[in-house]
Amino acid sequence: MLFLMQTGQAQVAQNSVKLQASEKKITINKHIYGHFAEHLGRCIYGGFYVGEDNRTIPHTAGVRNDIVAALKKLKIPNLRWPGGCFADTYHWKDGIGPKDQRPTIVNTWWGGVTENNSFGTHDFLNMCELLETEPYLAGNVGSGQVQELADWVQYVNHAGTSPMADLRRKNGRENPWKVKYWGVGNEAWGCGGNMTPEYYSDVYRKYATFMSDWTNSGGLSRIASGANGGDYNWTEVLMKNIPHGLVDGLALHHYSNVQWNKKGPATGFTDEQYFKTMKSAWHMEELVTKHSAIMDKYDARKRIALVVDEWGGWYEVEPGTNPGFLYQQNTMRDAMIAGVTLNVFNNHAERVRMANLAQTVNVLQAVILTEGDKMILTPTYHVMEMYKVHQDATLIPLTLQSKDYVFGNEKIPAIHASASAKEGVTHISLVNIDSKVKHEIVVDLDKSYKDISGRILTSKTLTDHNTFEAPDKIKPVAFNGAKVKNNQLTVEIAPYSVVVLQLK
Repeated sequence: MLFLMQTGQAQVAQNSVKLQASEKKITINKHIYGHFAEHLGRCIYGGFYVGEDNRTIPHTAGVRNDIVAALKKLKIPNLRWPGGCFADTYHWKDGIGPKDQRPTIVNTWWGGVTENNSFGTHDFLNMCELLETEPYLAGNVGSGQVQELADWVQYVNHAGTSPMADLRRKNGRENPWKVKYWGVGNEAWGCGGNMTPEYYSDVYRKYATFMSDWTNSGGLSRIASGANGGDYNWTEVLMKNIPHGLVDGLALHHYSNVQWNKKGPATGFTDEQYFKTMKSAWHMEELVTKHSAIMDKYDARKRIALVVDEWGGWYEVEPGTNPGFLYQQNTMRDAMIAGVTLNVFNNHAERVRMANLAQTVNVLQAVILTEGDKMILTPTYHVMEMYKVHQDATLIPLTLQSKDYVFGNEKIPAIHASASAKEGVTHISLVNIDSKVKHEIVVDLDKSYKDISGRILTSKTLTDHNTFEAPDKIKPVAFNGAKVKNNQLTVEIAPYSVVVLQLK
């Protein structure tokens, strides 16, 4: 067993982590650390893309240079686009060719704004080249047609002569981008068409068939629109009804919040709202475990990936902003969500091989916020930067015993952890989500280490956040709270803190 958590104040005398040797080598796929850019609020327009004629913000072909630099530092492995709900109303041919000849589109999902389609396929895929990341395109299944998606694949991937490849060349791009990752619709159970799993599985089979040839010689990774949270029947039906040669991943969406219809503020939240949000975040462990178990019934070799391509915290928008733009601040609570969730993904890396934080810029649990020519990095950004050491590293199985974080009559584990090794270096990620209590953790090491260092992300209060006036209020600093003796590491970690240790 790769990961075991035991909780309960009566049973657990101390917080402990035991690193275990394993004959089975499991890689933590770098694509777990993916991101998401939807045509929503100020994520694309006024976020990533400020326009090619902008004279005040440094850019490359309209894409902000500071955002590119910040995301390259994160080593983001993939970027999902154009949605989200927007994907199933987006017709890609409206976003190619001369920009002054492109039709407009009303974004009915997010704020009812009219977009001019100036940021389209070429703009996004060229931006991915700037970012040195892999694109993950979400195809229009809800309002589109099979031919439309098949044409898009040919337009971006075909190297020879063909109608779509020739059109790409006419629009200024000689070589194909060779896009590997393709979402076949989005949230088919909801904004993607309100379909039943039986109906969608048939629709998926049709679309997936025409996206490639008999043997999928183009190497596409086709990802089915998966379950909403705990809809385990959706996963069961898709795994049963879709031929496994036609699917490479099943999506899963889950957002952490206080209550779906009463999400509470992004800042100024209460202790109760914090606890409920963290309980929702920790629910990811159960979701991943149960969906994986269903997939195991039909795919024991784990060929099909579980792709959590939307996750993060979701609160009420900032006062005075467009409710449809989903702009929210990012506090230490969001750092806790990121730390816990990424630990879950790491520990389930055998099945979870791709994920996408929602979203990258100015929307939901963003890693970057912008205002005019200003840009700030959020606490979530810093957790992702600290955790990048796990990308493509070998998972170290661990046993974790955690004391409880108690609120009223409810409790959840206070301590969360994952570990990996790469090129002779071991990294251990530890999170204390307790809002009041400092915790000591005893780590039984798998071998002797000569050098131990680390970084910590924490702040004075849970609601602290970076602002445009104080952009560096929260950032990682050196961590000196770890002591080692006889292959046992003792770590003292403050409330609501994330620590990443490096052992050599």
